[in-house]
Amino acid sequence: RHFKRPQERPFTRAQRDHVTILFGGLTTRHDRLVKSAMESLGYRLQTIPTPEKADFQTGKEYGNNGQCNPTYFTCGALVNYLKRLRDEEGVPTEDILDNYLFATAGACGPCRFGMYEAEYRLALRNSGFDGFRVLLFQQTGGLKQSEDEAGLELNIDFALALLNAIAIGDLLTELANQLRPYEASPGQVDRVFERVMLRVDERLRARGLETQDWPSAALAKLFAFLGPQEMIAKMFAQLRSKYYTSTLEECRGLIDREIEVDFTRGKPICKITGEFWAQTTEGDGNYKMFRFLESQGAEVLIEPVITWINYMIAQERSKLEDQRDLDKPKTRTAKLASGFRFRLKRFRLTLAAKMLNREYDRIRAALGGTTHAQICQLELQRMGHPYYNRKSGGGEGHLEVAKSIYYTTKSIAHMVMSLKPFGCMPSAQSDGAQAAVQSHYPDMIFIPIETSGEGDINAHSRAQMALGEAKAKSKREFQTALAQTGHTLEEIRRYCQAHEPLRRPLQRFPQTPGVAGKAANFVRHVGALMDADPAVAEKSRRESEVCTA
Repeated sequence: RHFKRPQERPFTRAQRDHVTILFGGLTTRHDRLVKSAMESLGYRLQTIPTPEKADFQTGKEYGNNGQCNPTYFTCGALVNYLKRLRDEEGVPTEDILDNYLFATAGACGPCRFGMYEAEYRLALRNSGFDGFRVLLFQQTGGLKQSEDEAGLELNIDFALALLNAIAIGDLLTELANQLRPYEASPGQVDRVFERVMLRVDERLRARGLETQDWPSAALAKLFAFLGPQEMIAKMFAQLRSKYYTSTLEECRGLIDREIEVDFTRGKPICKITGEFWAQTTEGDGNYKMFRFLESQGAEVLIEPVITWINYMIAQERSKLEDQRDLDKPKTRTAKLASGFRFRLKRFRLTLAAKMLNREYDRIRAALGGTTHAQICQLELQRMGHPYYNRKSGGGEGHLEVAKSIYYTTKSIAHMVMSLKPFGCMPSAQSDGAQAAVQSHYPDMIFIPIETSGEGDINAHSRAQMALGEAKAKSKREFQTALAQTGHTLEEIRRYCQAHEPLRRPLQRFPQTPGVAGKAANFVRHVGALMDADPAVAEKSRRESEVCTA
């Protein structure tokens, strides 16, 4: 018989108050903030713990052979979570099927990602949970469930809550990774950021629907051609609101008061790229690579989730441009109508990207502005296209190649590490293109790491070898910068100890062109302050007189 997709019980609005949505797959901060944001809209959410090796083995036991590494980890984590509900907490299987469901991302493309949904269903059936509901968010096609009385309402409130949580999660994760290697007291950053997370959690839960004011309603009438007025009004209310930024400004004060740093420690910066899940998860799915790199003396720079959203908007706009005038209108009226529809779609996509990045920048500013801004997608296309066609879909597309060039040529990172599942086709194509990239950019330090449930020692060993080159590069930068200041490291450290603002974590100092290291840029900054300080100049004069005598 011909295969037909299994018909699944829908998740309806009436079930929202007693059905728990299981989800996971991002960083622990992202998962936690998304849970708070969705609960503010009336949903019951529960995060599945970060997958570990035991989950990988469960995924292999109940799934097909030769599947993608993230599939084994995430399928196994879901099955093990349901087993704990049944076997340890005593929840009957029928209640699990009725009162829980799993929401995850999906897509159609040239890699195994398109098979994730089928793998989840197979693993659930083989483990005794046949009929467990899986809701699939398609990257280009919405949610696979009936829109009538749907349990998940993909409206403007849902979108704003989700994007706010993701943007805040991106920036808090980056800021914590940025400060942890330089903390004066071990564990201080994690302790303070836990207090920050509690405050943001509380704020996200209390928000609920975006409030509307009369200026937003008036603006919505002017821009009624963009969509329903209620939706446009809520978007303008989001742009005008200081609800989240005021909270994050309070958090910035807490971070600046409670954390002390020492930026005179030279650290190589390692930029993480690769397949979406492998470069985001914080567990065994990527050998716990972020904490390992930090333990080896590196500063880790993870790619924000918002970058992926910007990428999808840019790809949609590129597709729109490519399809322009494919169907030639036969009449002048039809031609004018076709041109208007094209310009309206392009305007909507452009506006969506600008609004997204404006909100991202507002959150960045509220947290002190030391994190990185979003990269222009057109610039990434320009950099990556000569090596990886921007129209090639699947995986990260041209992003993996383009990011390697961008972060190297802009002197933002000393090395680039690409984390990807074993046998990942799009990532294998990117690795092939990287050979040409490295021949044109010989200073680039690039290392691809294929992840699986085994091979930790080998992966960590390879990471150490590449990190050794990055450390040498960082050390040369630092020694050159220190020599140019005319001061010793001990003198600079004594000056920092005497001036409390130089030990604050959110201080901003200029970046020298061609210098990526935070310590190298910092000692240049402190050296300039010392040269301009009359007390330091007077002390140097007296010491010179004593030496002369």
